[in-house]
Amino acid sequence: MNRSGRISYALMLAACSAVVAEAATAGENLMEAITKGKVDFYGRLRYEHVDDEQGGVEDADAFTLRTALGYETGLFYRFGAYLQFEDVRAIVEDYNDGGSNGKTQYATVVDPEGTELKQANMRYEFTPSSMLRVGRQDIQHRKAPLHRYIGNVLWRQHWQTFDAARLTAGLMPAADGEPNRLLLDYTYAWNVNRIFGEDNPLPDRSDYPMNSHFFKANWDGFEAVKLEGYVYSLDFDNSASYRFSTNTVGLRGEGERALAERWKMLYTAEFAHQWDAYENPNDVDVNYYLVEGGASYKVGRPWLDAITVKASYEVLEGDGGQASFQTPLGTNHAFQGWADRFLVTPGDGIEDLFFTLRGGVFGANVMLMYHDLAANDRDYDYGTEWDVVAEKPFLKHWMAGAKYANYSASDDALNVAANSATGQAFDKEIFWAYLQFKW
Repeated sequence: MNRSGRISYALMLAACSAVVAEAATAGENLMEAITKGKVDFYGRLRYEHVDDEQGGVEDADAFTLRTALGYETGLFYRFGAYLQFEDVRAIVEDYNDGGSNGKTQYATVVDPEGTELKQANMRYEFTPSSMLRVGRQDIQHRKAPLHRYIGNVLWRQHWQTFDAARLTAGLMPAADGEPNRLLLDYTYAWNVNRIFGEDNPLPDRSDYPMNSHFFKANWDGFEAVKLEGYVYSLDFDNSASYRFSTNTVGLRGEGERALAERWKMLYTAEFAHQWDAYENPNDVDVNYYLVEGGASYKVGRPWLDAITVKASYEVLEGDGGQASFQTPLGTNHAFQGWADRFLVTPGDGIEDLFFTLRGGVFGANVMLMYHDLAANDRDYDYGTEWDVVAEKPFLKHWMAGAKYANYSASDDALNVAANSATGQAFDKEIFWAYLQFKW
């Protein structure tokens, strides 16, 4: 073999050795990414009692356990995966679970039994703040539980997830190591896995087939206000849900400002417009707006950490028919009272004047709310509601809580005539007690 041949042979051996070494290293990195990921576990044991005056049903008693086990791999060439299973068991099942158990003599508690694949997705991380995730996944817009448009309905035992492709991008960091001032978030969703469980036989209860687009942009570059712009284009595939096919465009601003050493002023304003889209048979042309203001005072005592008070006015317009402002994919339990009389906006719309008092008392988070609810299209009252919750974290992973909602319906003749079928004309009272473990 001549000199050039020996050199070529040596280079070929070196290249082959490098390929083998890289393949071995890649194999080791792949196994490391798979085996050295993160396990997460969630458990919630809950008792719920419902006294609903609508339809003459018996009081419901639900004692249920939710467990969820997930595993997220590490990254391999910037790729990763996540898998999560969820199980809901009923220890006491004296309730109507929303269509699966057939116990219609009881008031409704939408916590059906079942075991499901809750999340299964792949992700690609372009940068630490930019990612593409494809598959079944949990999508939340805004901090829990205030998911006005897109959320996981985390209060129910079955959580809502999306079969979707989601691209998030953090842009324009203020400086190295600091948060991004501009966050972009786009999702294409083709199905929603709903809270009613996979075995529910009623139309569109187990799933929402769709071809929908969610987009929002958050700008944190101003000191006095954080801005959020959004576009939601919902296209439902089944005729039972065509009325929820809409386009929504909106803008939100919220912020806080220090007034003194311990005082802060809080403020929020939001406006959105919604109109019919795709196969929606109704002529929808309605608005949403929210204004709220409040103050926070840091007490700094062992028995009282801080106090926050807020006054809010939220309107979801309606025209008296099928055209009212709807948010079918949000965590709607968090809005218009926890008695869940307004999960779907009535045809006359909603005007909700509500007040919030929140504080940290002996290490527990306590909140009291009062709602004065009225129709937007016609001049009549729906009713009033008191809500209170107390939650106490302990031992790092544990939390115990109790929660109460009392909706008192107006006996106005218009309310009785318009809303007896949908429930807003009847009183409703709910009590919860729960123990939660998260790791």
